[in-house]
Amino acid sequence: MSAIHKVAAQSPALSSLQFARMQVGDLPEVLVIENDVYPHPWTRGNFLDSLYSGYEAWTLREPSGMLAGYFLVMLAVDEAHLLNISVRRDLHGNGVGRMQLDKVAALSKEKGMTSILLEVRPSNMRALAVYKQYGFEQIGVRKGYYPAGDNTREDAIVMRFHL
Repeated sequence: MSAIHKVAAQSPALSSLQFARMQVGDLPEVLVIENDVYPHPWTRGNFLDSLYSGYEAWTLREPSGMLAGYFLVMLAVDEAHLLNISVRRDLHGNGVGRMQLDKVAALSKEKGMTSILLEVRPSNMRALAVYKQYGFEQIGVRKGYYPAGDNTREDAIVMRFHL
């Protein structure tokens, strides 16, 4: 089955997922996913700072209540900055990330933003492919932006999506 057919076959399940504003009480579940999918995950403090700063922070849940994914966006002047977007590992490749990007774009438009900016590790090939397929374009590189193994740093690819 091709990836396109796989996503199409999953669409009814996607329609049952529900977005809600992220709350402090969501953080234990958020951190489970965060620690599973990233080699250098955000801390509880990073999430708390974002929540207390009033950033757009959203969860995506299955009808059972199980967390499927989440994202956090900082709005600045006319540009949304996608700070973190994550999907539970067993749901990778099922369109959940794209569904979240659609929500990011809709929220950003609603708030008067004209574009969405993000940084992504060059080693995160899955995310890079999703962003490129969605329509994000590389606009730059931030040298040594991310912590990496063995006390090294990894560059960040900077991408923008025009709304």
